[in-house]
Amino acid sequence: MSYFDYLTFLFYPYVVLSIFVSVSIFRFFYRPYNWKTASSEIFEDKILKVGSNLFHFGILALFFGHLFGLLTPERIFQLVGLSSGVHQMIEIIFGSIFGIITVVGVLLLIFRRLTNQLVLAMSTSMDIFVLLWIFFTLCLGMTCVIYSFLFERDGHLLLYLSQYVKNLLTFRFQAINYLVMIPVIYRVHMFFGFTLFLILPFSRLVHIFSGFALPLYLFRKAQIVIKKI
Repeated sequence: MSYFDYLTFLFYPYVVLSIFVSVSIFRFFYRPYNWKTASSEIFEDKILKVGSNLFHFGILALFFGHLFGLLTPERIFQLVGLSSGVHQMIEIIFGSIFGIITVVGVLLLIFRRLTNQLVLAMSTSMDIFVLLWIFFTLCLGMTCVIYSFLFERDGHLLLYLSQYVKNLLTFRFQAINYLVMIPVIYRVHMFFGFTLFLILPFSRLVHIFSGFALPLYLFRKAQIVIKKI
């Protein structure tokens, strides 16, 4: 393994996690009225409804699919009669379905944001950057799915990925040992995925935590609005 591999796949994830948590907390407590979706529905709602629903449905399914697929102990799958190969085929099938749904949703949102002049005028550079970053991350993920279907259907790759993530989350440096078994296309997808969490607290995507933070909203100071006469 090179120094670049150690920096990117062993230390970089912890840097991302630190910034992700600290900036999110800072923004919630010290920039509470900046914590919003900045909805542009008033300017256009037809494409937004379709694109947003597809994107949110697909991205949530992919998130929980990654979460349970990589963190669930392999023996649990074996207890219910799923071999590593069958488990990986399930991941491939559902990853393809929800991946396509999410890609279509993101493309609609990008098209809307770049072609509607009113929506574009109220968009920030971060809004456009995040959508494009998500799109490329999804494309890399779909490429990984195709690679798995063509070359890695025995389930071993999924086991390596699972062990890498589990060791990373438990702060074990041997996580890097499993990276040797992971193809380059997966590593690029992982880097894009890590970086998405890095930029998330600096963007409007931070609103995804609003549901968890709802009780704290009851105790925050009221917003003061002064009417200009």
